[in-house]
Amino acid sequence: MSDQRVVVVTGASRGIGRAIAVELSAPDTRVIVNYNSSPGAAEETVSLIEKRGAAASAMRFDVADPGEVKAAFDQIVDAHGRIDVLVNNAGIARDNLLAIMKPAEWDDVMSTNLKGAFLCSQAVVRPMMRRRFGRIINVTSVVALTGNPGQCNYSAAKAGIIGLTKSLAREIVSRKITVNAVAPGYIETDMTAAIPQKAREVLLSQIPAGRAGAPEEVAAAVSFLASDAAAYITGQVIHVNGGMYM
Repeated sequence: MSDQRVVVVTGASRGIGRAIAVELSAPDTRVIVNYNSSPGAAEETVSLIEKRGAAASAMRFDVADPGEVKAAFDQIVDAHGRIDVLVNNAGIARDNLLAIMKPAEWDDVMSTNLKGAFLCSQAVVRPMMRRRFGRIINVTSVVALTGNPGQCNYSAAKAGIIGLTKSLAREIVSRKITVNAVAPGYIETDMTAAIPQKAREVLLSQIPAGRAGAPEEVAAAVSFLASDAAAYITGQVIHVNGGMYM
């Protein structure tokens, strides 16, 4: 078994996922950078991690595909003997008003954002239980609590992640495994960069802090929850939103 702490971050090729993967890097750590469709961006994340003295590798698998998830996590455990931290960050958006939302737009978001978190969590639970240690951190969203027009699918999936977090936390806390969630608000990423300027101005007006957040600020909360200092915290949702929701 490797002496390195093994961390898996899904959807880590860019944005919040990349910031989390880099923040969790340390000389005694190996970070598995999951991606689905951006190998070049994933390798950029690997390079950033290696600059911090950690070992890293990119791994392509679709978090919504049970076979791909099982094969990937079996490979990780076979190679390293352990998984210490799982960050379920992979997510997509298929925004549309409910009245005209296509079933595929609902299903795609549910499959990646919610089913993906279920499949990956299920894949790490047994290895973590055997070692009697683990940290599972799920990335949800402020809209899980507030809702947002045009995002019934995304909001429902992210709200489901909170329910998953709390229920799984109760199931495995006796094995010294914690399960928590981080709920970002309006964070500057490639996804939010596509928001029209007027809509951005409206969003910013709703944030008491008066600014958007940075991916690194979300990563800092995840890093704390992954640390030994957070061993007595489980089933919680940490909001990183500048006061957008209180």
